[in-house]
Amino acid sequence: MRLLITRPLPDRVLEAARARFEVTLRDSTRPLSPEELRRALAEHDAVLPTLGDLFRAEVFADVPQPRARILANFGVGTNHIDVAAATAAGIAVTNTPGAVTDATADIALTLMLMTARRAGEGERLVRRGAWEGWHPTQMLGLHMTGKRLGILGMGRIGKAIARRAHHGFGMEITFFNRSPVADPSVPARQVGFAEALGADIVVVAVPATPATHHLVDAAALGQMRPGAILVNIARGDIVDETALIAALAEGRLAGAGLDVYEFEPEVPAALRAMENVTLLPHLGTAALEVREAMGLMAVENLLAFADGRPLPNAV
Repeated sequence: MRLLITRPLPDRVLEAARARFEVTLRDSTRPLSPEELRRALAEHDAVLPTLGDLFRAEVFADVPQPRARILANFGVGTNHIDVAAATAAGIAVTNTPGAVTDATADIALTLMLMTARRAGEGERLVRRGAWEGWHPTQMLGLHMTGKRLGILGMGRIGKAIARRAHHGFGMEITFFNRSPVADPSVPARQVGFAEALGADIVVVAVPATPATHHLVDAAALGQMRPGAILVNIARGDIVDETALIAALAEGRLAGAGLDVYEFEPEVPAALRAMENVTLLPHLGTAALEVREAMGLMAVENLLAFADGRPLPNAV
């Protein structure tokens, strides 16, 4: 089987893939171009794509008889792949759930703490030589212990965030989820969307789908508590970035912690200029052992396909 891997991956993953497949490794870190997308489907039996490789419906339409039979996505989110169009073209789609859970939850807590305690702002103060020394009213932030957390989306990652917040900080957990959650893993209340938005800190952890596009829009932001903090570790377009900028500029929110952006890697100048916004470059799973686990899970999906076995992580 001819396998295209669309970005450089950890050595362990490449070794595992090369042990079984004829691998073409693309050395660019940028997403596939439209022409590369079409060639990927036409010239390879399998593709291991990732975030930003936009396999939209029109790509499948442009290759009516694709050679490819599986897209083994590197990552849990598949909003860059039109799964229905892939299925209609006879192409299976898999992802890598589980491997990303704890690392992404860790980044959520990182953003919560950094934004609540103004850590990014404080570091910039020190780095530019403007710190004049400790005093009792300097850079007073939000004490996170015991506060209320609202989680939008109580899947694997939402539950992992809840555990960290409850066990580590004694936070009261509320969450919004479109279906009932029998076991949230910690004491927590499933509430309506508006009540979840009324927490001291709100974390976005829903998958990106057409239904969740701009889920957190101007109206939703208007329902948040004055002085609250919004954290997004899911996908950028779940939050209406223009509306978020307006809410921050008007002082309706205390701050925001963002690991993802609506049009990444573009980050609006207005966000970059705000001291009360923590900005990370999509670090959710950026740890070697995590990226290795993700890649090996993708390879296992490919091996199962090649062997005619049930796909472990079919989307």
